[in-house]
Amino acid sequence: MAFINDTTLRDGEQAPYVAFNTAEKIAIARALDACGADELEIGIPAMGTREQEDIRELLALGLGARMMTWNRATMRDLEASLECGVPAVDLSIPVSDILIDVKFGGDKERMLSQLEAVILAAKREGLYVCIGAEDSSRADLSFIAEVMQLGHALGADRFRYCDTVGILTPTRTYEAIKALVSLNLLPIEMHTHNDFGLANANALSGLDAGAQSVNTTVIGLGERAGNASFEQISMALKHLYGDARHIDAMQMRSLIAIVAEAAGVTIAPNAPIIGERLFAHESGIHADGMMKNSRAYEPFDAEEVGGLRAFPIGKHSGTGTVMYHLKQLGITAEKSALHSLLPRIREIVTSRKQVLDDMELVSLYRQSQCS
Repeated sequence: MAFINDTTLRDGEQAPYVAFNTAEKIAIARALDACGADELEIGIPAMGTREQEDIRELLALGLGARMMTWNRATMRDLEASLECGVPAVDLSIPVSDILIDVKFGGDKERMLSQLEAVILAAKREGLYVCIGAEDSSRADLSFIAEVMQLGHALGADRFRYCDTVGILTPTRTYEAIKALVSLNLLPIEMHTHNDFGLANANALSGLDAGAQSVNTTVIGLGERAGNASFEQISMALKHLYGDARHIDAMQMRSLIAIVAEAAGVTIAPNAPIIGERLFAHESGIHADGMMKNSRAYEPFDAEEVGGLRAFPIGKHSGTGTVMYHLKQLGITAEKSALHSLLPRIREIVTSRKQVLDDMELVSLYRQSQCS
């Protein structure tokens, strides 16, 4: 079973123009725990006193999900996390030449020495340690292996492979993660970004290759185009990978609403899993199929995620949809008598860019009967 570390409260909040207050953080943490997140990354203690106070409040909730903080691999950052009393830390280091140059003046040995000291200190305190390898997708695999070997020797618990600028493809992801997993050093966690719309695909490809954990954020919130989506990854793991995950429709809808409101984000009507139009079938062929078998054109039931199935009367509707709506209104009509209605429906909908409501359909039907 894959392990989900959700970082809505850290990487999600790093999205431009987003800032969660304490009450929002508490509500998000509780909702994520209720929705089955295994671990929560809940903030950056080095940001200061207020962030540390929020982290302590989140820890005090006593949720089932383990809580982790994000840190640069420095003693100062680690000490800030220790003061909060967290059980787990992510220690971030750059692993690509471009970011090692930016952050360490190109001095890999200094970076590795610093990482070693911080891991040893964290393990002495009994912390669960994840090494966050920033910009892994632009790094040399042999150097990543060197970092993993060091981490393994020092007792680190997990290695986070970060596609920091979202440049991976599923094939490249699979090849890289397969090679690293074969070293049998540390469990690998996928941290993917969505710059090319591939965050979910790359995260799942990493799992296919043997990674054991994946980072997500609710509604994919995060830097630039965001991260892998908690709700989409959760449903993919359940339905496509056979994970024994319980998805509670009401809890999931509540979580989405809390995060969207706190972040000031509008959910697209066709958003995967939770879009309000996801279970609307206008095409005549699709609507007819769904009326005969609810599995005909949906990969999972609308009820599982609190969605509502609908058959809007639009440009592509067929006589089956028209009959369905009339029947719901107590009107029995012959299918052959409805063909003349379709051109008029298409004309109205196309001109005003809006589907018909039931009363408009009844009016059109009665007009057709009188003509």
